[in-house]
Amino acid sequence: MLPLLLASSSVYRRDLLSRLRLPFTCSSPDINESHQTGESAIDLVKRLSLEKAQALTSSHPKHLIIGSDQVAVLDGQIIGKPHTFDKARQQLLNASGASVSFLTGLTLLNSQTGHYQTDCIPFTVHMRKLTPEQIERYLLAEEPYDCAGSFKAEGLGVSLFQRTEGEDATSLVGLPLIRLVDMLIAEGVAIP
Repeated sequence: MLPLLLASSSVYRRDLLSRLRLPFTCSSPDINESHQTGESAIDLVKRLSLEKAQALTSSHPKHLIIGSDQVAVLDGQIIGKPHTFDKARQQLLNASGASVSFLTGLTLLNSQTGHYQTDCIPFTVHMRKLTPEQIERYLLAEEPYDCAGSFKAEGLGVSLFQRTEGEDATSLVGLPLIRLVDMLIAEGVAIP
C-alpha cells in the first residue's frame, strides 16, 4: 500500500481517520480557499478537496492523499467558521428551528498515478428551537468558534439538534469515512 497522507491540519479529521487503524501522516496544504463567482457550494467543496490533495503531490510522490473541505449552508447561504462568540451566537440564532446542510467534499488522490476520486457527501442537521440563553450557555461551555455552523456535533453540540439526516454521520465532523473506505478499497487498500 502507498503511504497515506491526510492533507489537513484539522484535529477533527485526524481523529476520524485514526478510526480506520491505518498508518498515516498529516500535512497542511497552502491553497486559496476563496469561493469563485457563480460556484455552487457542492462545486466549491469538491474543487477545494481536490486542490488540497493536489497541492501536496510534488512534496509527497507515491502517496495516497486525502483532501477534504466542508461548508455549512443555511437558507441557501454558505456560513463559515464563526471565529468569535458574537458571530457564533448569530449563526445559532439564525439556525434555531431551521435545517443546516453540511456539504463535505472528499478527494483521494494517488500521487504516483495522478488518478483521483472526488465526491460530495451531504448531511443535514435539523436544529431545535433555541433560546438566547441556551445558545449562550452552549457557546461558553464548548467554544466551537473553529467549527462551521458554530457547534461540535461530536460533543455537547448534539444537544442543539432535533434530528439529523444523512448517510454518514462522520461527514458532519468533516471526513466522511464510509465514502473514504470505498475510495481506499478502489485503490487496493485492505480495510479492515
